[in-house]
Amino acid sequence: MRDSVDRHVELWSKELDWLDPVKEAIFARLNIVARHASQARRTTLDTEGLRHWQYKVLLTLRRQGPPYTASPSLLADQLGLTRGALSARLGPLEEAGLIGRTHEKGDRRRVTVRLTEAGHAAFERQIVSEEEGEIALLAALTAAERLTLADLLRKLVVSIEAGPAAASPPGPRRSRSDET
Repeated sequence: MRDSVDRHVELWSKELDWLDPVKEAIFARLNIVARHASQARRTTLDTEGLRHWQYKVLLTLRRQGPPYTASPSLLADQLGLTRGALSARLGPLEEAGLIGRTHEKGDRRRVTVRLTEAGHAAFERQIVSEEEGEIALLAALTAAERLTLADLLRKLVVSIEAGPAAASPPGPRRSRSDET
């Protein structure tokens, strides 16, 4: 069974004699899978009428656990946004009825953002659609293959999360023409 990556690796292996074909195949296939997953999410979001940034806010609130509330500063930190950028995003979500904002009685400056029933339902529809697509994609693998893939990817993630020293690449490879 051959795919487009096999043809890609064949071509570049002829052009770059120092190319590691296994490494190239791994990264090319990871890239294709990541692009596929990203496009599938965008398609599902478009169907649901949500934008990616809206989904991320709903996801972050949902991740908080019941009662699905957070302060704007906590949301901004978790989303990697400035307070101003988050504020600009919360307005349209509130207008759409997906979130609500309430002020504390003792201090009107303190705001709590909460996921509404409509926001909860929109998040659930999105996550269920993504789940169905991901299950369909992984159906090409046996249960044992899925477990092996998950374990191998975990090793890569652990290496990345350990920091630059653990995942530092070897020095640049030289082609044979560099040696002459």
